[in-house]
Amino acid sequence: MGRQRIAVIGAGISGLATAWLLHPRFEVRLFEKAPVPGGHAHTVTVPTPGGPLAIDTGFVVYNQRNYPLLTRLFAHLEVPTQPTDMSFAYSLQPGGIEYAGTDLNTLFAQRRNLLRPRFLRMITDILRFNRLGRQLLAEHRTSGITLGQFLDQHRFGAGFTDDYLLPMAAAIWSCPTATMRAFPALGFLEFFRNHGLLDIDGRPQWRTVVGGSRSYVNRLVGQLPPGTLRHQAVAAVRRMAGGWQVNTDAGSERFAAVVFACHADDALSLLTHPRPEQASVLAACRFQDNRAVLHTDARLMPRSKRVWSSWNYLTNRQGADEQRVSVSYYMNRLHRLDQPRDYIISLNPWREPDPASVLGEFQWRHPIMDSAAIAAQRRLPAIQGQDGLYLAGAWTGFGFHEDGIRSAVSVARHLGVNAPWNSGQEAIPVPATDPITGVARAA
Repeated sequence: MGRQRIAVIGAGISGLATAWLLHPRFEVRLFEKAPVPGGHAHTVTVPTPGGPLAIDTGFVVYNQRNYPLLTRLFAHLEVPTQPTDMSFAYSLQPGGIEYAGTDLNTLFAQRRNLLRPRFLRMITDILRFNRLGRQLLAEHRTSGITLGQFLDQHRFGAGFTDDYLLPMAAAIWSCPTATMRAFPALGFLEFFRNHGLLDIDGRPQWRTVVGGSRSYVNRLVGQLPPGTLRHQAVAAVRRMAGGWQVNTDAGSERFAAVVFACHADDALSLLTHPRPEQASVLAACRFQDNRAVLHTDARLMPRSKRVWSSWNYLTNRQGADEQRVSVSYYMNRLHRLDQPRDYIISLNPWREPDPASVLGEFQWRHPIMDSAAIAAQRRLPAIQGQDGLYLAGAWTGFGFHEDGIRSAVSVARHLGVNAPWNSGQEAIPVPATDPITGVARAA
């Protein structure tokens, strides 16, 4: 009897990791409509007089504290990484307030900030927010309210909310500040605590992949059997007697199980006649479209170079709810590029960069972490594996690379497969019944 066939749809971090984990035990087909695998792990090559540069346009950084599974994957694959930093700057364009959180010199890069009551209250509110956040988490007193309600309830000033917290959060989740106000307060505070953002010191060391994230993508793909990765667009997935039928632009194939490792709304659009509980989970998760532009136009950075940071939030509307987040990532700093030119990726640039400076444009979609999405995540375990259908993706967590690989490891465990880096204590026993057919395994 041949090995059971499993289809994995989507070759981002979730799909790649799922296929890589499952292929030793199952016959896996990994479907990806894009010309290259990787999803948000997308590296481009930029020619320079000194030779080609590898620059990431989506996933850029991770840290060992908050990305333990990704760290183990990189170690297992021997992916080279290097330290980087996650400094943050805020710039009101044109001619408004600017600061960076690197040190006192950048915090007061505009010396008049020392005389601005709004700015000084922002600093005291940061300390109060950090203290209050730790206290409320210890007492579990933030359940059921949004971040916006939390900020209003505790009377945080406009300088803190509009010039610090919401811009930083919007930069992290790549979504508008108005959307961040709807984020569940408990999840937000837990994220900030886990990433050391409720503390002034003791924050994790961030790292980036040497040669770009395609280094790990190529290693994963290189360990898959030939023919596993199919660059075919899936048109529909239909439940059949004893399995699933996957229709692509190249024809149709039958599988014992299907893993949707794509965005939730894409999975819903492909799934023919989903069960109500499956449709309910998938429909609850929304996504934000974001445009990323790789360029060399320094006008999309803070005016004072003293303020330049890894992440630079730029706006021309102080105190207003942005319709789109506008962040410029300084790739020279993030990738430690020793180059005379400044390489910048601007997400939804508030002004268009000089066309002559543009090196590429990319479209990304990021999950919106609102109360409906969090509630759907809680319902996910109850439907995981139903009829041999599995759901994976960064949207099942906070929307980051670690959440993507965590979902892949979870699906693999459902199917009786452990990650190769697990020790005996971490290994999950193989289920007594076959997770696809429900039939008891032979002893």
